[in-house]
Amino acid sequence: MSIDGDQFIDVEKFWFVHCSLVRYSGIIRTEFLAADYANYANGPHGNLMTRPYALILVLILLVGGAVCSCSRYQPFKLNGPLVSSATTMVTAWYFPKNPLTDPTLDDSKLSKEIKWGFRIFTDTPHEAPQFSPSKVSCNNCHLNGGQRERSLPLVGVAGMFPEYNRRSGRLYSLGDRIVDCFVRSENAAGATEAGDGEALPSTTSKEVLAVSAYLTWLARGSEVGKNPAWRGQNVIASSNLIPIEKLDARKGEALFMEHCTNCHGEDGQGVAIGDKKAGPLWGPDSWNDGAGAARVYTLAGIIRYSMPYLNPGSLTDEEAQQLAAFINSKPRPSYPFKQQDYRTEKLPVDSVYYTRR
Repeated sequence: MSIDGDQFIDVEKFWFVHCSLVRYSGIIRTEFLAADYANYANGPHGNLMTRPYALILVLILLVGGAVCSCSRYQPFKLNGPLVSSATTMVTAWYFPKNPLTDPTLDDSKLSKEIKWGFRIFTDTPHEAPQFSPSKVSCNNCHLNGGQRERSLPLVGVAGMFPEYNRRSGRLYSLGDRIVDCFVRSENAAGATEAGDGEALPSTTSKEVLAVSAYLTWLARGSEVGKNPAWRGQNVIASSNLIPIEKLDARKGEALFMEHCTNCHGEDGQGVAIGDKKAGPLWGPDSWNDGAGAARVYTLAGIIRYSMPYLNPGSLTDEEAQQLAAFINSKPRPSYPFKQQDYRTEKLPVDSVYYTRR
C-alpha cells in the first residue's frame, strides 16, 4: 500500500507473521516489539508500518533467532506448568516441556517413544498418516503440545485414567482415549471405510503407545487420581447455554467472517503461515461427525476460551455458540459407527450430526 509516496504494510499482519518465527529451540527476542506495537498501531497511518522498517525488523528477528538458538529464552511468564491463555503469537510454538530438547531424555527406547509421541502430537498427518487422513493434528485443539491454558491442556491428565466415558458407556484407559482421537478427530475411520487405510488403530498400535508415552511423560510429578485444576475449563456455564434450536448459523457465519478468516480463511480450510497452517474446520479434511468437536456446546467451549488466536477469550458465550453452530452446520466426514455411541447414556442435545432416538 502506498501513502504519500511511502510503502506501508499492515502491522497486525506483520506481527502475526514475524511471531511465527518463534520456536522453543530458538526463542526470538521479541519483547521490544510487544512494547512498541501499540505505538505503531496507533501511528499517523493507523495499523500501517513502512515497508523498509518492516524489513529491518525481519532481519533483526532472524539474527536474534540465531543468537538465541543456544538458550531457552522465555519472554513471558507461565501459568504454573502451562503457557498462559493471555499470550498470543509470541508463544505459538513454545513448549514448556519439549522432549526433543530435554537433556534428561537419552537414546533409550522409552525416550525415543516419548519423542516420537511428541512429533505425532504436533504433526499428526505426517507422522501417523495411516491414522489421520484428515489434515488435523492433536496440536490443533490441544495447543502448544497440550501445554496451553484454556486450550484443552493435557499436562497431568494421564494420571486420571482409567475413567468413565459417557459416549461409550464404559471405563476408558489412556490408550482408549487416544484411539478415539485418532478414529474421530483425525478421522482414521474414514480411511478404513474408504478402503485406502490400514486397520483401525488399537491400544497396542505403535503410534498410540508413542502418544501415550508422551502424555505420561507430561504427567511426571503429578498426583495419580487428582484432577488437574486446569482440566475442564473449556466449558460454558450451563446457565448460559442457548437452546440449539435458537442458535442461528447465519449469525455464526457473520462472526466467522469478522473474527476467524485471518487464520482459517473464508473457506474454513486454514491459511498457511510459513510451514504452519490452522486445521480445517469443515469439509473432507476436517474432524468427522462423531468427534467431540462435532458437538456444538463442546466446540463453543473451545472457541470461547482459546480463540481468536490473537485475542483469546474476547468472544462472549453467545458469540462462541453462534460460531460453533455455524461450523457444525457444515458438511464433514461421516463417522460410520455412530450407532454404537450413547447406548447406555442419553444422547446430548448438542450432538447435531446424530439421529435422535
